[in-house]
Amino acid sequence: MIIKVVVHEEDGGYWAEIPALPGCCTQADTMDELKVNLKEAVELYLEPEPEQISPDSKIVEIAV
Repeated sequence: MIIKVVVHEEDGGYWAEIPALPGCCTQADTMDELKVNLKEAVELYLEPEPEQISPDSKIVEIAV
């Protein structure tokens, strides 16, 4: 998946928001660290809540 991110440089560091995922944002001291944090933020945002998964369901990953 390719997703657009808005990166802001501020006070010697960076913070980023993902418009397609409301409320999904992160920050870091370096751009490399920001990229790692963004990947983690998206994964956590898209992770299903445990109460949404019934015992007879399974989780699969897809590429879009």
